[in-house]
Amino acid sequence: MISRELAVALRDAGLVWHPASGDRFQLDLPDDVELEAEAEIFTVSEMTIEARRTPTGTDLAFNGTTEWALDSVQLADAVWLPREDQLRELLRGTFRSLRRLTDAFVVEIEIAGETLRYEHPDPSEAYGQALLELIGRSR
Repeated sequence: MISRELAVALRDAGLVWHPASGDRFQLDLPDDVELEAEAEIFTVSEMTIEARRTPTGTDLAFNGTTEWALDSVQLADAVWLPREDQLRELLRGTFRSLRRLTDAFVVEIEIAGETLRYEHPDPSEAYGQALLELIGRSR
């Protein structure tokens, strides 16, 4: 799973999230809300947390199974933590390979004929770094 810091960087760079069952996220709430709530990782699921389309956007509705009282949050108050397969899919045609080294993984992408490498002990983090570069270059 990617770090919260990388997830925030991807969101701030312009990565758009369309919540689907199985997606994981953390809350990104105002400073007056307990930090414990922000540290918890939630999973979108029709039984517990569902994405509801509203006239003002998308809300993540908590269906009474969480430990603390929260009815719903707007999508803007959440940080998506994409899975490895989602990150790879978002790289689309730029993705070239994932290789395992002794103590890390290397993701290679190609943008405009240039091969770029991103190395990290966690393959999800390497994919996320590559995606951040791709988003940055597409702006």
